[in-house]
Amino acid sequence: MTQSTFPKLLSSRIAFDIARAILDGFDRHYSLFRQASQGARRHFEQADWIAARQAARERIDFYDRRVQECVAALEDEYAPEELGDDTWRETKLHYIGLLTGHKRPELAESFFNSVSCRILHRSYYRNDFLFVRPAVSTDYIETDEPAPTYRVYYPAADGLHGALARVVTNFQLERPFADLAGDVALVEARMDAAFGLHARAPNQQLQVLSSLFFRNQGAYIVGRAVNGSREHAFVIPILHGAGGKLVLDTVLTDPEQVTLLFSFTRAYFMVDMEVPSGYVQFLRGLMPRKPRSEIYTVLGLQKQGKTLFYRDFLQHLKHSSDVLRIAPGIRGMVMLVFELPSFPYVFKAIKDWYPPPKETTREAIMGKYLLVKQHDRVGRMADTLEYSDVAFPLARFSEELLDELRKFAPSLVEIEGDRIVLRHLYIERRMVPLNLFLADAARAGDDALVERGVVEYGNAIRDLVAANIFPGDMLYKNFGITGEGRHVRAVFYDYDEIEYVSDCNFRDIPAPRNEEDEMASEPWYPVGRHDVFPEQFARFLLGDPRIRKHFLAHHGELLTRAWWQAHKERILAGDVDDVFPYPQQIRFRQHEHPDAAAGPPHSHYLETLHNE
Repeated sequence: MTQSTFPKLLSSRIAFDIARAILDGFDRHYSLFRQASQGARRHFEQADWIAARQAARERIDFYDRRVQECVAALEDEYAPEELGDDTWRETKLHYIGLLTGHKRPELAESFFNSVSCRILHRSYYRNDFLFVRPAVSTDYIETDEPAPTYRVYYPAADGLHGALARVVTNFQLERPFADLAGDVALVEARMDAAFGLHARAPNQQLQVLSSLFFRNQGAYIVGRAVNGSREHAFVIPILHGAGGKLVLDTVLTDPEQVTLLFSFTRAYFMVDMEVPSGYVQFLRGLMPRKPRSEIYTVLGLQKQGKTLFYRDFLQHLKHSSDVLRIAPGIRGMVMLVFELPSFPYVFKAIKDWYPPPKETTREAIMGKYLLVKQHDRVGRMADTLEYSDVAFPLARFSEELLDELRKFAPSLVEIEGDRIVLRHLYIERRMVPLNLFLADAARAGDDALVERGVVEYGNAIRDLVAANIFPGDMLYKNFGITGEGRHVRAVFYDYDEIEYVSDCNFRDIPAPRNEEDEMASEPWYPVGRHDVFPEQFARFLLGDPRIRKHFLAHHGELLTRAWWQAHKERILAGDVDDVFPYPQQIRFRQHEHPDAAAGPPHSHYLETLHNE
């Protein structure tokens, strides 16, 4: 760009005012986002778990509300003819200038895109009008606050015990610890055994992020131990113990356990961050295999996660040649699911019509997905990315997939030249359907793997119930398997029939009145919309004797009304369970899982409950 053209390009006062209004809208959003994250600390200190969950749920909607407010303000202020091509190009250039020195430029760029996409037609979704690629670097952004992104502690100065004690006390939680010195000693011993921190390497440090990570009933200290040239991730969960005093529950030192703490199947963390990119960079160092899009998402910045995910997908398309196809497995009645084999995600489009006995609507299905987005997913429900007007290269669609889309979801499909636009889409991490996992294990004669799949299936249901979620359709095809070896776990991903456990009416099947009742093909008793008959589950789930054997051994009480009703009553009484995102057996104090109160003990269940 020459000096002579630059003043001409940046001559519009309207363009500058629009850029300023959009950035003000973003700054308001992030100010409210930080206030909610700061409130999480207060909820934790006061053990106000209901308020904590409500705040986490409400924060998810903050972004869309601020975007809608900004769009409404611009449309009220300016006539459509004032928002022409030249104005919008110049608006983007002004916006880039305003981001100089901004602490969160990448998030502000995504906010600009969100506002622009509400105002512009999708034919404008390109570099001239949107931030298809980032324009402002997030490297080396300095904080203005007294606390840097992370603090550094030196065990050589006063020993590992003293350094760890300062790590904890520097957060200045306004609730006493039951036995901080004793807990720190347990953390010290565990970390020394895992990392060898008493080896006195020349460069020995503890680097700890300056804000606590809050989720559900836990607060998490996140850091890394530097021992010479080696770096080791660690996380210390803080919980409320007996008498309401705080305890250090354990320390996570296994990289897999740390990674799964930040899983896509769990609720978003509440973290107060002045410079989010600094936190993402730190966490990426702990979890180098986890994409930045997922890290932004688990920090509650899901819109930035969507932006990065879509950029990654576009790059993948450029460097691959396979075609999108119908996903393998049993085809669903409500969703049309397809995949790109070389890409580890699936794409889900809601069909326009559903065969009997399904009775639902597109709006109802979208409501269920929103419920899951706003709910605690307890490691058992996959997070989804929701997109509108997604453009794909038409040549990358198989003919079979195109035919299916035209047949089952024509209202979502629009073909524009050499591309196809899908008006609405969900994207989820790809998993192996549980029915295929069990069939393959049985075919291979691996009874231990069949047992593992069945145990995980039942564990997933138990955890969902603890979060007040009834899956509705409990068939194996609606659950997926992630991980491998000891980290295999079952995850639920079909949400169109979920209900709150507290809304369900759990019943026993009435005894038949006569022989005609016994022989009837339809129930002879009235069945309400929310009625559930647990003893019927066996008919649909336990036809295979190998599966039946393991299910009855580990989860037989799931077939009884008493088990479900007991949990419903606990939920209605206001009991709030927390499902721990790490193995039960690594906790410093072994606690009885609340599930034990609803039936016989499940020692195997306790051992494998969260071996994710």
